[in-house]
Amino acid sequence: MGLVLVGIASVQVGAAIAKSLFDEISPTAIVWLRLMTSALVLALVARPRLTGRTRRDWLVVLGFGASLATMNWGIYQSFSRIPLGIAVTIEFIGPLTLAVLGSRRARDLVWVLLAGCGVVLLGFQRSDLDLLGVLYALLAGAAWAAYILLSASTGRRWAGFDGLAVASVVAALGMTLPALLASGTGLWDGRILLIGALVGLLSSVIPYSCELVALRSLRPAVFGILMSLEPAAAALAAIVVLHEHLSPVQWLAIAFVVAASIGATRSGAPLGDPPGHEEGERSTAPGTIAT
Repeated sequence: MGLVLVGIASVQVGAAIAKSLFDEISPTAIVWLRLMTSALVLALVARPRLTGRTRRDWLVVLGFGASLATMNWGIYQSFSRIPLGIAVTIEFIGPLTLAVLGSRRARDLVWVLLAGCGVVLLGFQRSDLDLLGVLYALLAGAAWAAYILLSASTGRRWAGFDGLAVASVVAALGMTLPALLASGTGLWDGRILLIGALVGLLSSVIPYSCELVALRSLRPAVFGILMSLEPAAAALAAIVVLHEHLSPVQWLAIAFVVAASIGATRSGAPLGDPPGHEEGERSTAPGTIAT
């Protein structure tokens, strides 16, 4: 349990540090630095086997990489415009909706309604929210849902972390040109590169490692409940690192979405399986968040 909480905290602190750089370099460039760091580490550790792959194998992993890049790019664009905790809360609607759609019980619709109440409450604070930031968060949520679906398919076709490693390389390469166009020579500043690498370690490498170890002994339901705390963790990290405070109504909205996610998890509607894990070993996806 402790390892999962460390992983969650690491992801959100990494996101907050990334946001602190947006006055110096574009969110797109920070996304690229994060993806490149995780891709290098995963490729070195997993050393994926590339030979003997079918066309379908490559199409699946390319789609997986595209969803990974879109998820990260979307959420970074979002919290460059709106508070970090709110961006992650809105993004969470994607996997939550997917989880409930995967359930055959009508009573699970209550979790969608509860999450909807959270979104409505955020709407009451619309004067504080940039519409484009909200739309980017929704894009990230949709990409997260696609990531979950593609991760299951990738896990069946690529052993261990091979698929995730290849997808990370695909995502990093796909973001290279946009990052260069957005930041130019500023991308190669030594300080930016170091902090970008730190963001990659905090937001990807450390959480991957924590989740991998924790899932060996932690019940999937418990893991799912802990992962549901991410929106609240994002808001707390934003307070500590960015001094980004939310209103009581916004905190209530986050609480509604967290409660909806916990309810969906407890009712047995899983959010997805990461590559390399058997059926039932649920994860909301390493490398989230996307933050």
